[in-house]
Amino acid sequence: MKRSRFACLLFCMATVSLLLSCGGDESKKSTSTDSTAVDSSKAVKQVVNTIITTPQNMMVVTNKVSNYAKWKTAYDEDDSVRLVNGIHNFVIGRGLQDSNTVFVAVKVDDMAKAKAFAKNPRLKKVMQKAGVIGAPSFSFTTITFQDTADINTPLRSRATLTVKDWDAWQKAFEEGKQARIDNGIVVRAYGHDVDDNKKVSVVTALIDTAKANAYLNSDVMKKRREASGVIGQPNRFAYRLVQRY
Repeated sequence: MKRSRFACLLFCMATVSLLLSCGGDESKKSTSTDSTAVDSSKAVKQVVNTIITTPQNMMVVTNKVSNYAKWKTAYDEDDSVRLVNGIHNFVIGRGLQDSNTVFVAVKVDDMAKAKAFAKNPRLKKVMQKAGVIGAPSFSFTTITFQDTADINTPLRSRATLTVKDWDAWQKAFEEGKQARIDNGIVVRAYGHDVDDNKKVSVVTALIDTAKANAYLNSDVMKKRREASGVIGQPNRFAYRLVQRY
């Protein structure tokens, strides 16, 4: 009788041990599966779009100064006045041929206010005090394309040109993208005058200045301009980007 009870007890203990052993394996398998399911190394990185096609009004001012440091101090001191008029800092550049020729592009909330600001006698006095030589050049542009991606060169070129038709020019210009890239030119922004879309401006980054200059002055480029409806020769201003707000 005692042997029978002892044998029964051993059988029960063996059965419990076997069940626990099976449960442990399943637990390990479940843990292993869950760990694989949340493997963060397989997460897909989000691609950031740097292209902006929402129209942006801008005012561009080019002026010659007697001393850049003096001019920059006066420019910074007048920032609050610009803000009151809905004018926001964007970029500053200095001419490659003459570093005292300063290029300023600002974003504009209200184009009518910006035009009034440019004509205000007060601004003329501020510029004179800042050491501006001669009459500054103002242009008011609607930028229709911007690429805000960081790029490894501060060299820029701004071309202003007249075209027969904006839509035809834009189509042809976009088709020439790869040819520009192959020749060291990357478009940063382009648009047209706020009052006349036949007056176009294009800002490019110069990755390879030698190749870029050769291409811009080539017969191939000349034919491309003619085919896209460009009238006459573009005016180009090359500068070095010194500040981007």
